[in-house]
Amino acid sequence: MKALLALSSLIDTVNRFVGRAVTWLILIVVVISASNAVIRKAFNVSSNAWLELQWYLFGAIFLLAAGYTLLKNEHVRVDVLSQRLSRRTQAKIEIFGVLFFLLPAAVLILWLSWPMFMDSFVTHEQSSNAGGLLRWPAKLLIPIGFALLIAAGVSQAIKNLGFLLGMGPDPQEKLHAKSAEELLAEDIVRVAEERQQTHHTSKHDAER
Repeated sequence: MKALLALSSLIDTVNRFVGRAVTWLILIVVVISASNAVIRKAFNVSSNAWLELQWYLFGAIFLLAAGYTLLKNEHVRVDVLSQRLSRRTQAKIEIFGVLFFLLPAAVLILWLSWPMFMDSFVTHEQSSNAGGLLRWPAKLLIPIGFALLIAAGVSQAIKNLGFLLGMGPDPQEKLHAKSAEELLAEDIVRVAEERQQTHHTSKHDAER
């Protein structure tokens, strides 16, 4: 089990590095998108290569960060019923879901996407748009992204198994914490209440 937990830690380190690196792609995409829009409006000039680069980077963000998102427990979940169960039961459900739903689907997509990438790479597939980019780098993102997701799923199953055996913390602890949206909503309510209280105090002072 210690060897498996070490493997899980290695997988998490790789996905964490990739996820943090991908966050910089968001800034690059914003700059490219804004530049394309400004140049097109100001000079009436457009480039298919830059537009496609923008799309490729969008794809890279979603595909390469999939494993990191699973690591952070930020994937969308419908767990109305499981929240009522014990932590140990939730861990068992998580292992079952990874082994019988996540991994089979991700492995299937990886298996189907690899020949598609290889065919594009061997034939030097080019975009059908004038001045477009090569297609194989974009298609390579699919097997890489799902390989990272598969690794993250294996890590998630190992951590839940370690929790059940008393050899590690609860990997689903994030699920029981408040989300970023909930914290933001609380801050908005708090600021609104403070402003309302300040307004009432000022009005009361003015009446005095």
